[in-house]
Amino acid sequence: MIWPFNHFRPPRTPSRGTIETIYGMIVAQARAPAFYQQYGVADTVNGRFEMIVVHLWLVLRRGRAVQDASTFAQALFDYFCSDLDANLRELGVGDLTVPKRMQAFGEAFYGRSAAYDLAMTEGDEALAIALNRNVLDGADIENARRLTSYVRQAIETLDAVEPSRLRAGELRFPALPAA
Repeated sequence: MIWPFNHFRPPRTPSRGTIETIYGMIVAQARAPAFYQQYGVADTVNGRFEMIVVHLWLVLRRGRAVQDASTFAQALFDYFCSDLDANLRELGVGDLTVPKRMQAFGEAFYGRSAAYDLAMTEGDEALAIALNRNVLDGADIENARRLTSYVRQAIETLDAVEPSRLRAGELRFPALPAA
């Protein structure tokens, strides 16, 4: 018998440890030396931020297939924000400036996510243009095309992960060429 009151419970939020593990994997992949040495991403705070955004977008895109996707996505995004906040403070950004910077980061994330989602519907060249504009500062369309190929591989690799396994913190990214 299905208990009808189960439908009134709030969706189960993934454990903090699981979210921390997933976010750690995102950051580890985003910091892979190949992106900075072979794909032309600037090895700067901004370049690293852009790569984290790309990988977070990839995981959240895959996460849409997870049961209670909104709680999963919110928990992961909240962890991303708390990490950015901590990093800003570590860099010495003042308490009065942090909220403005966090708002700008949130807007940047949502703007890039929307651009990447739209580009995905338009094809590889549109995605390369979006990646070139955001990740490579419009400087290198050829590396953006290579990055697009990586993003397509990442989507295939992540799509192969069962939704329940993703929710449990088991995800994979494609291998990158040795740096």
